[in-house]
Amino acid sequence: MSIMKSCVFLSVVLLITACDSLSAQDAYWPQWRGANRDDISHETGLLQDWAEGGPEKIWMFDDCGLGYSGPAIVGDRIYILGARGEEVQLICLRASDGKELWAVSIGTALENGWGNGPRSTPTVDGDYVYSLSGQGNLVCNSAKDGTQLWSKSMEEFGGSLPKWGFSESPTIHGNHVLCTPGGEQGSIVALDKISGDLIWQTADLEDTAHYSSIVITEHLGKQVGIQLLELQLVGFDLEYGSVLWSVPWPGKVAVIPTPVVWEDKIYVSSGYGSGCMMVQMGEDHTVEKIYDNKIMSNHHGGLIRLGDRIFGHSNSKGWTCQDFDSGKKVWQDRNALGKGTIAYADSRLYCMSEDEGEVVLIAPSQEGWEEHGRFTLEPQSEIRSPKGRIWTHPVIAGGRLYLRDQDLLFSFDVKAKK
Repeated sequence: MSIMKSCVFLSVVLLITACDSLSAQDAYWPQWRGANRDDISHETGLLQDWAEGGPEKIWMFDDCGLGYSGPAIVGDRIYILGARGEEVQLICLRASDGKELWAVSIGTALENGWGNGPRSTPTVDGDYVYSLSGQGNLVCNSAKDGTQLWSKSMEEFGGSLPKWGFSESPTIHGNHVLCTPGGEQGSIVALDKISGDLIWQTADLEDTAHYSSIVITEHLGKQVGIQLLELQLVGFDLEYGSVLWSVPWPGKVAVIPTPVVWEDKIYVSSGYGSGCMMVQMGEDHTVEKIYDNKIMSNHHGGLIRLGDRIFGHSNSKGWTCQDFDSGKKVWQDRNALGKGTIAYADSRLYCMSEDEGEVVLIAPSQEGWEEHGRFTLEPQSEIRSPKGRIWTHPVIAGGRLYLRDQDLLFSFDVKAKK
C-alpha cells in the first residue's frame, strides 16, 4: 500500500469521527444500524484502549424478554422489542439508569427454533416509533407513552411468514414508512406514516420477503430505495414504487445483511457461500457490476465501510478487511475472534463473538487485526434458545456501549475521562 493511499485512508477515517461528541441526553441512534444505516457512530472522545476487564458497566436491565431486537436511542430514551410471554412488547427505558418507563403490546410473539421473539429494531421518527414483529405486525406508537396509532399486518399486503420470521427494520422516507412484505401483490410497500394507509406497492416486483432492510440514497438528484432480496438487488422509485433497476443475486437459504451504499456504489454480501458484489449506478437507471467474488460472505453480523475499506466477518474465512473499490482481500484473520457482529465509533471497531460473547476493540488497520482491549459479556442469558447465539449488533450512543443478549441489555461507559 502506497504512503499516499494510506494517508488518504487515514484522513477519511478521521473525517468520519470529526463531529462533536454527544452527552447521554443528546444520544442519537434512532434506528437499525444508526442514523445513516451504516453502523457508524459519529461520537468522539471515546476510549481508545480498554483496561483489563473492559469498560465500566453502568447498568444491566434484565427484562427485555426473548428476541434479537437492537436498541433505538434518542436522547435519554431507549426503545427495544422483546417477547414477554405470548406478547411482543415495545419497551421504553431511560438511558441514564436503565429504568423501564413503559411497555406496550404490538402483537403475538413469534415461535421459532432458533429463538422466539422479535428480530427487528424499532425506528424512531419524531414523536412516533415504528416496529415490526417477527409475525409481521407493523405498528406505529407514540414515542412519549406508547399509545398505539395504527397497526398493519404484512398479510394484508400479500406477505407470508419467512422461515425465521420477519426481520426487517422499518424505513422512514418523508411522510412514508417502507417495508417488505414480499409476495405476488408486490414485494415492497409504502404506507402513510401517520395513518398507515397504503400509498403504493411494487406491482412489478414479486419476490418473497427475506431478512434485509431498505436503505435510501440519492442518485442524479433523485432519491432511490435499495433492497437486497433473495435473488436480486433492486433500486426502486420512492415516489411511485416502480423498479428502476435490478441485478441478479445468488442468494441461498437466508439473505440478511443490509446493503452498504456510498455515493453511486452499492455493496452487498450474504452468507451460505453467496459472497459479495459491488455495483455502480449510471445514467438512465443503468447499473454496472464492478465485481462479484467470495472474499466476503457475511452471514448477519454486518459490514462497515471506512474510506476505501470494508470490515466484517466472512464465513469460514474469519474477520476480513477488503478493498471497497476492487473487491480484493487486504487481510483476513481466522483466529483473533469467533464469528460475530461489528459497529464503529471514534477510530475504533467494536466486534463481538456470537458464541462466547467476547467483545473486542480494534483499530481499523490496513495491516491486520490490531487489538485495543477485550472482555467477555457477563452474565449471559439463561433463556436463550440452545440453537441461538448473541446476534444483536453493538450500539454506541451518548458515550455508552449497548449490548443485548436476549432478556439482558447492558450499558457500558466508553467515554474517555478528561
